[in-house]
Amino acid sequence: MKFILQPWQLFFIIIAGWVNRQQQEVIEYLRIENQVLKEKHGKKRILLNDDQRRRLAVKGKILGRKRLEQVGTLFTPDTILRWHKKLVTMKWDCSNRGKRKSGRPRLPDEVKQLVIQIAKENSSWGYDRIADAVANVGYKISDESVRKILKEQGLEPAPDRKRQTSWNTFLKAHWEVLAAIDFTTVEVWTKGGLVTFYLLFVIELKTRRSHFTGCTMNPHDIWMKQIARNLTDEDEGFLREKQKLIMDRDTTFSESFQMILNQSDTKPIVLPPRSPNLNAFIERFFRSLKSECLDRMIFFGENSLRNAIKEYMTHYHVERNHQGLNHQIIEPGEEVGQSAGEIECRERLGGLLNYYYRKAA
Repeated sequence: MKFILQPWQLFFIIIAGWVNRQQQEVIEYLRIENQVLKEKHGKKRILLNDDQRRRLAVKGKILGRKRLEQVGTLFTPDTILRWHKKLVTMKWDCSNRGKRKSGRPRLPDEVKQLVIQIAKENSSWGYDRIADAVANVGYKISDESVRKILKEQGLEPAPDRKRQTSWNTFLKAHWEVLAAIDFTTVEVWTKGGLVTFYLLFVIELKTRRSHFTGCTMNPHDIWMKQIARNLTDEDEGFLREKQKLIMDRDTTFSESFQMILNQSDTKPIVLPPRSPNLNAFIERFFRSLKSECLDRMIFFGENSLRNAIKEYMTHYHVERNHQGLNHQIIEPGEEVGQSAGEIECRERLGGLLNYYYRKAA
């Protein structure tokens, strides 16, 4: 009796043959790839870790010696099977079971970082108090462990750390009453040619609110003393509620200038030499002022300069988002956050400064 293939059986055989051919081509490619890798590696021994040997041993045992000889190129079948035998032996090796490891378990990195953070932010805290603070958030740690962690980081015990208060800690402690002052310069075309103008600004560190105190070609002592009186005026002075004013060692901030500040209970904080990073807030303000306004314009006369600064300061306070304030506006208007109304653009300085808002219906 003749066996007649059904169409579906013939189709199945064709598909199976095609799949088998595809698999053989993949295997052949992998064999060639392994051979190339082996030739590239040369006669040097290929070093594997335990996990890599385990994976090869498990898969190699499934294939068996005969098929390993057909597809394996990097390692011999005996090597693969020897690894598998070792895995089996390790599985049934009970010699280390039930033994308790000596010593205390290692502290997680998260706990170590928390200890370091607390020590840096609280210079007067001792080991016990730091350990208690860590315990309050769910981590049990001894004072001796705290001591070891701080010693590894080069952090001194509490009495020494207390005498080494960081600049960041100082700023945070006086956040509400702290301001900074500094000069920047800009070139202006005048009848006498290109002239350097000195621009003096003050900034509140907490709010980032800034104040343009004035500009001059010669910041002499008389001009500076008048600036000090304006800043400390009891009614409208920008520094009337500030107790400390950060400044650099520029001789323009003369003794008479500082004396007027002291008389109004605003203590000058003079920075060490060559330390611009300690006045980073006003330096960051200057970078924005220059990149967004001063460096993009040519000024003809003092009036054009003052007008540009006036426009920028309005934009800075009521229209510009600030990263240091969590992307908020210093003095936001009522239109901020509205979801209804037509979107409009308010331009300043001929489109150099743009503000997008919704017009109230």
